[in-house]
Amino acid sequence: MKWTILAEILYALVVVLVCLRIIWDTRRPSKALAYLLLVIFLPLAGIFVYFSFGINYRKRKMFSKKILGDDALADNLQQHIVQYSRVTAKEHAAAVAPAESLAWLLARDSLSALTAGNDVKLLINGEEKFPEVFAAVAEAKHHIHIEYYIFEDDDTGQQLIHALTEKSNEGVTVRFIYDDFGSHALKKKTLQHMKAAGIRVFPFSKIRFIALANRLNYRNHRKIIVIDGCTAFVGGINVSERYVNTDANPQRLFWRDTHLRIDGAGAYYVQYLFLCDWNFCAKDHLQACPEFFPDPAQLQQKGNAIVQIAASGPDSDRPTILFAILQAIKLAKQEILITTPYFIPGESILDALMSASLSGVQVKILVPGKSDSRVVNAAAWSNYGDLLRAGAAIYLYRKGFVHAKTLVTDNSVAMVGTANMDYRSFDLNFEVNAIVYGEQAAKALREVFYRDLQDAEKIDPAAWRNRPVMKQLGEKCARLISPML
Repeated sequence: MKWTILAEILYALVVVLVCLRIIWDTRRPSKALAYLLLVIFLPLAGIFVYFSFGINYRKRKMFSKKILGDDALADNLQQHIVQYSRVTAKEHAAAVAPAESLAWLLARDSLSALTAGNDVKLLINGEEKFPEVFAAVAEAKHHIHIEYYIFEDDDTGQQLIHALTEKSNEGVTVRFIYDDFGSHALKKKTLQHMKAAGIRVFPFSKIRFIALANRLNYRNHRKIIVIDGCTAFVGGINVSERYVNTDANPQRLFWRDTHLRIDGAGAYYVQYLFLCDWNFCAKDHLQACPEFFPDPAQLQQKGNAIVQIAASGPDSDRPTILFAILQAIKLAKQEILITTPYFIPGESILDALMSASLSGVQVKILVPGKSDSRVVNAAAWSNYGDLLRAGAAIYLYRKGFVHAKTLVTDNSVAMVGTANMDYRSFDLNFEVNAIVYGEQAAKALREVFYRDLQDAEKIDPAAWRNRPVMKQLGEKCARLISPML
């Protein structure tokens, strides 16, 4: 009995200490409350889950891998980027002015320059993206940098590997990063073949049993390609056959996604992100040089798009992508169009969207009719009621699965990237979004959004309110654990 009582006292003490740590270490109250409930009501298992998934590694900078190690150099670079962005904003005032504060946010917070003279091509689904990728790879002269969350060993993956192997044999340097969790289908034999062909291949945070939980939690969700420092691809489309919709297999699920090709100085920050990630996972020391960042004056200006990149992850001081989305919503005067496969955005974005809608801004959100996770779907549905009551319109995509992550505001800002509207993308994953200022890109993405609505069903607010009580209760329960999804 004495040992039992002693064990109970020790366990109670451990629970109290863990709860104090959660309160001290967790920035968001809703997330802290979720972990507190878990630790209190699930003995031992709750503590294990918290230490596996709940530690604030952004604060601890466990993934810090910046190529700018000198504070004075970073300060000088920030001044240069702000000045460069100021000149760009002045010369292209018509395109930038409606969202100028968003541009300053990114320039000051994350050293992301506002760049002009870019050619931007909107790529819809894999059937448009992959031909562009293969064409760009074929033109590579110096290097090809590839980083993907999911890279599958199927026909599409093998075609790209073959193209990379050919360029490597021609003397082009190929560096390849894959997420060890997302790309678990990559065969060891395939990786060995790539290395034998001269392709430098590294996993991002290789999963080992001891560090299993944390490395599963912090995923590299980026999907980027950089070629010769002046061409970049960024968006939601991974390397997989599922993203290519063909008539050959009409029974396969239709996969709706969006990507961007950027030619010009807008590729520089994507290159910077890759070099940071490469130095981390390859234990390398690549630095900025003319081969990686060609002189902007020597780049052939193929277009007039104004591009800026927003990126964040556990190595960031702040959730930059979340801040960028909030600022874009705040600046909207007429219309906000959002497409996302997972909608668990947290209180800040929910409040911003409701406030915008109640202020007369048209808020329209496109989400999947069916998600690939019932719990995630239930947590997302729990948010719809408040938005519908505020006047927002929510559409369920019925043609297949919508995986695109896009935002359009007022025919002035178009955002395409890898970040979902959820806690994981804002807090845990390494993500990257491209922002294009001006009417041309925003109109093009807006047209795509309204075309997608033709394959979607609008939620009727009255019918939504009258759904079965038990169903709504289940959704509200799922919402309690949404910070951990």
